[in-house]
Amino acid sequence: MDNRELIALFDQEQRIEIDYPDMRKEVLPHLVRFTRPAPGANFILWSRLDEASADAVIAAQVADLKPRGQKFSWKVYDHDTPPDLKLRLAAHGLVQDEEPGAVMVLDLQSAPAALLAPAAADVRPITTRAGLQAVVQVMVAVYGGNYDWIYDRLGSHLEMPGYLSVYAAYAQGQPACAAWIYFHAHSQFASLWGGSTVEQYRRRGLYTALLATRGQEAVRRGYRFLTIDASPMSRPIVARHGFQLLTYACDYAWKPKGES
Repeated sequence: MDNRELIALFDQEQRIEIDYPDMRKEVLPHLVRFTRPAPGANFILWSRLDEASADAVIAAQVADLKPRGQKFSWKVYDHDTPPDLKLRLAAHGLVQDEEPGAVMVLDLQSAPAALLAPAAADVRPITTRAGLQAVVQVMVAVYGGNYDWIYDRLGSHLEMPGYLSVYAAYAQGQPACAAWIYFHAHSQFASLWGGSTVEQYRRRGLYTALLATRGQEAVRRGYRFLTIDASPMSRPIVARHGFQLLTYACDYAWKPKGES
């Protein structure tokens, strides 16, 4: 499967047909969006616009979503149309919310043997809200700030059978790296998230151990592809394990005043 075919499959399964069980899906002409009641955020995940229709469609979405007083974003992939979509979104008041990230993909049918070998670390599954304290501890140590939202968001998703798996890798009896994987129904793709490692425990193979653990679970469950929005730090690691660049993506967002 060449990159163009893989992008088409990714768009179909991960942007058009995908469902998020805690959000309302709305399939509209030219786009797919997800909404939830306040205080949650709303987002447009897929769009296919042309030069003639783009501004009118964007204006209609802004007019509908802005009065709700919630953050909303438009996910833009480099292959989306029209080519100047980002400039058009900016002209309608949406601001780039993040640096473009590399969307990487691994075909598990050709995964390297090292990724399918038993993880060489103390990796523990997390199955309860209380257990998510290990994830919060890692995130705070790596980034600082408040990560209490993890208890609610990941906790509720853990209660949905088969939807989410969370893992922590331990070093010296302490959670040192945390990561999770979503298994999307009726899709060949499973998506990787997290993968943060406490600085003093880096370069010990913990990130790779969690990558292998999640990849092996995906294989057992019959998924063919893994995807990850790779940070500059994680991209070379996953590339060494066979992940290929699919495309780049970023969010253009509108936020209520006072929201960071």
